Formats: sequence, structure tokens, C-alpha cells
Amino acid sequence: MLIDSHCHLHDREFFSEEQAEKCLERAHEAEVEKIICIGTSHEDSLAASEFASEHKNIYWTYGIHPENADRELSKLQFGEFRSAAARGLAPSARGDGPDGRDPEWSIDNSLVAIGEVGLDYHYEGYDREAQIQLFEQMLQLAVDNDLPVSFHVREAFEDFFPVVANFPNVRGVVHSFTDSKKVLKRILDTTEFYVGVNGLATYSTLPLPPLERIVLETDAPFLTPVPFRGIINEPAYIREIAEWLADKIGLEFKTIEKETTKNARKLFRI
Repeated sequence: MLIDSHCHLHDREFFSEEQAEKCLERAHEAEVEKIICIGTSHEDSLAASEFASEHKNIYWTYGIHPENADRELSKLQFGEFRSAAARGLAPSARGDGPDGRDPEWSIDNSLVAIGEVGLDYHYEGYDREAQIQLFEQMLQLAVDNDLPVSFHVREAFEDFFPVVANFPNVRGVVHSFTDSKKVLKRILDTTEFYVGVNGLATYSTLPLPPLERIVLETDAPFLTPVPFRGIINEPAYIREIAEWLADKIGLEFKTIEKETTKNARKLFRI
């Protein structure tokens, strides 16, 4: 069994309902049995929730991408996140309700993480303070509800490490790592975070983490792996990424399949 730990199959900007269903069929044929749909805004997260509710072995995350920091902060204050995510956030640490659960929230077992959230300083005009504030709020949401985090970090690791250091109990995965060997070493040495490996690795010279810290992802519809460059990415291509990784590090495919699936299951509890 393979797991696509990060995709956007629910996003109708990229996949029609019919296309998404066909993608699920091909994923099943490729033995990709579990898929996590990643939220990038409040509305997008709820679309991911809806998609997950309609399909077996599809999971979702609640998150606000750093590129949405300005808009989302003006719309949703931290105290409102709880009601905003009422469709499915995990049991609250407060435990005021029956069985130790928060009575204001409905519980949805298909919600497996907060993300994708983080910092992105790639494009000009970004608001550093707004991004950090939103990131801290999302991290607090994850800690309060014992959920892992899907981190989006681009050209911002100097701020990323000090921020996450203030949340020592947070666990998660650095999605689509695109930085240096030095930064990767710092992730591996100073955190217990996993690192997402996707199609980008098949056509770049990015450093690879050790197998025990890898989870596989497609980021579909983006970052289509070799040999499918030039067409839209989809969860079935996790198999191509796993086969490339097996060849790259000199291990059998079954070993890659077993270990990366174990890592994803441990992190996301699926």
C-alpha cells in the first residue's frame, strides 16, 4: 500500500468531479490506497472535508496557506478558528464536553492535520509579520488539538526554526522541501519532522533525507514526476516517485513502499 500524503484533488480549479473520480480509480490501480487532501484557505479546507466525506480512505487537513495571510487574518481572528473549523476539528485539549471532548466541535476522524501552513517569502510584496502571526495561530491550533502540521516553507527557514521552537510539542512534515543540505541537516538534527518527497526530486538535485524521515507526496496537480512531465499530476504517480526513490538509494521498491507508508501512518494516524 502507498499513501499520497499531500495533494489537492478536491480543488475544482484543477480537477472536475469526473476527473477526480478517474484519478481515484487510477490511484487504486497503482495501489495508492490512502490520500490526504490539503487545505489552503478556510473555504478550500471545507471543500477538502466535503470531498473526504464522500470517499473511503480520503482524508483532509485544515489550513491557511501563507499566501492568504493578509486576507484570512482580516476575515478570521484566532478566537474564531474553532467555530470556523467546526465541521471537523479534533478533540479539544480543554475537554469540557462528554468523553473529554469540546461540545462546540463536531469530530471528524478524516481530519488528520493542520496545513498547509507556514512561511513563504518567495514573491515580492509578502507581509512577513502577517505570515508569522498566522503561522503561530495555526501551530497553536495544531497543538491544542494534538494534530500534526503540513509545513509550507519557501525561502523562509531563518524565521521558520525560531517560530516552531516556541511550539516544542508540534509534530509534522516539511512539505516539498526545496532548500540546501545545510537546512535539511538542521531539520533532521533539531526536529523530529518528516520531509515530503515528491515529483520534484525526480528532475532536480535536491538533497534527500534518510528513508526513516521520508513521506511520499504528489502535490497534485503540481510537480509531476518524470516520466510524466508536461501533464497534470495525480495521486497514482506516487508509485513513480517510490520507484524512482528505490532506484536512487539502491533499495527494493517493497522497502520504500513499506517504510514510507509506515511513516505516513505514524504521523497522520491513518
